[in-house]
Amino acid sequence: MAGATPTTAKEIQHDAIVQNTDHDAATSRLSAVDAGYLEDPFAHLIGPSEGVSRRLPLMNRGTYVRTTGIDRIVDAFLSAPENPHKQIISLGAGSDTRYFRLKQARRNVAITYHEIDFAANTRRKISHLRSPTFSVAAKTLAGIDMRAQEVDISEDGTTLTSPEYIIHPRDLRQLPHQQPGLTGLDTSLPTLIISECCLIYLPPDDADAVLQYFSNLFPSGTPLAIVIYEPIRPHDSFGRTMVNNLMNRGIQLQTLVKYADLAEQRIRLERHGFQNSTAGTLGGSRSVDIDFIWREWVEASEKERIEGLEWMDEVEEFVLLAKHYCISWGWRGYNEDGHWRSLPSAIPP
Repeated sequence: MAGATPTTAKEIQHDAIVQNTDHDAATSRLSAVDAGYLEDPFAHLIGPSEGVSRRLPLMNRGTYVRTTGIDRIVDAFLSAPENPHKQIISLGAGSDTRYFRLKQARRNVAITYHEIDFAANTRRKISHLRSPTFSVAAKTLAGIDMRAQEVDISEDGTTLTSPEYIIHPRDLRQLPHQQPGLTGLDTSLPTLIISECCLIYLPPDDADAVLQYFSNLFPSGTPLAIVIYEPIRPHDSFGRTMVNNLMNRGIQLQTLVKYADLAEQRIRLERHGFQNSTAGTLGGSRSVDIDFIWREWVEASEKERIEGLEWMDEVEEFVLLAKHYCISWGWRGYNEDGHWRSLPSAIPP
């Protein structure tokens, strides 16, 4: 399948299953918002239209930690002293609302935000974004005019282009083999790549090709960072059960065996250039599980707030679940990287 459009019924079915995982993510986000874990006024305007059943407390807490952990890395990226104009590329973005939440929190931030996903997902998202209810919320809460003249929608409704926000309908497996590149991408800007449970669905060679594509695309002197969220530890009892449950739904975590633990996740980033460079600029990589982020990244007062939202008697189950997901991040090309190294991790600097 590397670099090829799916042709068999099995491949087409697999792609459809992967596309539908966005529904699961959106449902989990809505549940966490409704329960008070997260603040996201855009989630209900872009998520599933049908009623959402409340997730278990340990699932809501997991969604909270995942979201706030990635948000903290995004904040570290935006706070870097390099060029104040930044760029973010979100892989497999689906119905994610991070761009709008970011603009709500930092109305004047100078950013170019790219999202890449299957055409079926981008068409559905753009339809939501252009709806009257979402357009009003985006303009009122985040200062984003989705109906402005400079917002251009392709005839087939799969591509959105504007000066600050661009949605690309692309199959990531084909991206390293396609010309032209991504419209509006500026390889001179400090850039953060986000893969939130995205690369895990690709064959390992394809996932590596995507990382190498971006690593090669940006000059060594351009600050480049990445954050990856995905499952780990498939070989213990819990991990085997997790994999089997997903397999029963037709979901294959294709890179899980190759990048099965925190050390392998970190080595993966180093292989794709996220380490100190020979040009004298600074870089590095880190990887921690979600349990570590809950314990070390969340302030005591915030833990108290979260624990007061719902009674959770599955504390041990939450710890077990949280140890089987991780956030990995890497950076390169920075003249100063104290903001990256200040993020707590289990691995010494």
